[in-house]
Amino acid sequence: MKLRLLVVGRPRDDSLLPLHDRYGERIRRLGVPFEACWIPDVRPAGPNDARAAREREGRRIRERLDPPGRVIVLDPRGEMLSSEGLARRLERWAVPRGTFIVGGPTGLDPALGDQADARWSLSALTLPHELVRVIVAEQLYRAITLLRGIPYHK
Repeated sequence: MKLRLLVVGRPRDDSLLPLHDRYGERIRRLGVPFEACWIPDVRPAGPNDARAAREREGRRIRERLDPPGRVIVLDPRGEMLSSEGLARRLERWAVPRGTFIVGGPTGLDPALGDQADARWSLSALTLPHELVRVIVAEQLYRAITLLRGIPYHK
């Protein structure tokens, strides 16, 4: 099992980065490789350029994908999972590697979402990227503890 988190856009608020890193370290201490990377976002050139910006970001993301592995996009229209449901999915998604992708401020390239192996929704709410990074890392850690019978999740 290997985990990778690709997030479009550099964190603008550093206050949540230590919390994200703490969960990443907890995952690694359980013997699961975990890598978190950010991909520079593309600013739309004008009000009608959001689609082109998403496409350029999609190309940047594809350049960072390394087979073999599954791609899971974070998408408000994706499947909402309980922690137990995520643990069951993680067994399939993360072997040999699961790459979780968070789109940029203008959203995710639809073509990338169409090519993904799964769509996962954290919430119908719009959340800041820094917070999404923390939530994803914490939920991945929680799922691993569930799979291993470690009592963190209670």
